Amino acid sequence: MKRDLTKGSETTSLLLFAAPMILGNLLQQVYNIADTWVVGRFVSSDALAAVGSAYTLMTFLTSILIGLCMGSGAVFSFYYGKGEKEQMQNRLQTAFVLIGVFSILLNVVVLVLVKPVLFLMRIPEEITSLMQDYVEIVFCGIFFVFLYNFFAFLLRSLGNSIAPLFFLGAASVLNVVLDLIFVICFGWGIKGAATATVISQGLSGVGLAGYTWIFEKELRFKKRNMHMEAFAVKEIVRFSVASSLQQSVMNFGILMIQGLVNTFGASVMAAFAAAVKIDTFAYMPAQEFGNAYSIFISQNYGAGAKHRIRNGTKEAIQISVCFCVAISIFVYILARYLMMIFVKAGETEIIQIGMGYLRIEGVFYLGIGILFLLYGYYRGINRPEMSLVLTIISLGTRVVLAYTLAPITGIGVLGIWWAIPVGWLLADVTGIVYMKRFVQWE
Repeated sequence: MKRDLTKGSETTSLLLFAAPMILGNLLQQVYNIADTWVVGRFVSSDALAAVGSAYTLMTFLTSILIGLCMGSGAVFSFYYGKGEKEQMQNRLQTAFVLIGVFSILLNVVVLVLVKPVLFLMRIPEEITSLMQDYVEIVFCGIFFVFLYNFFAFLLRSLGNSIAPLFFLGAASVLNVVLDLIFVICFGWGIKGAATATVISQGLSGVGLAGYTWIFEKELRFKKRNMHMEAFAVKEIVRFSVASSLQQSVMNFGILMIQGLVNTFGASVMAAFAAAVKIDTFAYMPAQEFGNAYSIFISQNYGAGAKHRIRNGTKEAIQISVCFCVAISIFVYILARYLMMIFVKAGETEIIQIGMGYLRIEGVFYLGIGILFLLYGYYRGINRPEMSLVLTIISLGTRVVLAYTLAPITGIGVLGIWWAIPVGWLLADVTGIVYMKRFVQWE
């Protein structure tokens, strides 16, 4: 189930390694979309708006943990590429302790601060109680999010992208089934959707950790590596914090946009909730391909195979460009029908608002596709801070433009929608210029 990314055809290695990751994230989106679809269809439009806002908040919180795990995964793949298994084992145990303790603290903090957070998000009064019911249950699964992502990035860093797919697939199916049972059959409403999510997260997290312990003997914790070396801690913290800041800044910007969207009322909130799910689903393969590309770069960087990095980068750009152009055409043409997956046909105002969002974003998916490759490239060559800089440029532009344009009469929410691709473009230009001027391969 492992794939050595330092050998064989660069294109074949990238595609075969990326395919399970892409499929896994598609399942993750099904996992997330299930709650939105069920409450939108079988509860109410207010419940849809509440779940949409809660999803943005939950994504921000989990992005912190995902970023930490992603950063540690870059360290694992670097040492794996170098063939230094003992060093990798030491970093593995150091990272597990550091990130595990942080995840527990985060879980406690967010459960205590639920009400103040909802107040800061400017949630409309008619939706506040629904959203609080949902998030108080969903937040209980944060530790499971850590477990799954830690072991998923660990296994992927060694070239195993299949095992995480199996457990995520099982959890996704379970989530959909439990959503239908709890919401439709039991009538638990929004609380049922939240409960289904937590149970599914528990299955994927505990299951993948158990799989790793049983079947990956070289990854079991060893007493001789239980100590924490200062350099190992520094290395893990550097990569993990940079990646976590990148992910959390990205999602904090989205959270700020959500707060601005909330001021336009429940219809815009509901449209944004549905459109963002479609948007995320559409460009997700490009995002996961960027993550797979990052591991490819990291392993080959550790192995000193610079020619494979050059060739792999050329192939990755061609693949990402072709995909993004195709998906842009698809989303632009089918925007109305995609919105109707989540919104009843009679909700014409919500559908029209969502179509406006999708047709603006959909034209520019190439921008975010290139940005995901840049993120992966800089993580892979041990410059995770540059990925953070690009994220700040992208999200900073988005937030400033959105808050500047949205209050202007005649622009309104269109200003929020247009701010997003502008941010992508500026970050792309910065990343490419920096690569050309300061990153040189002999």
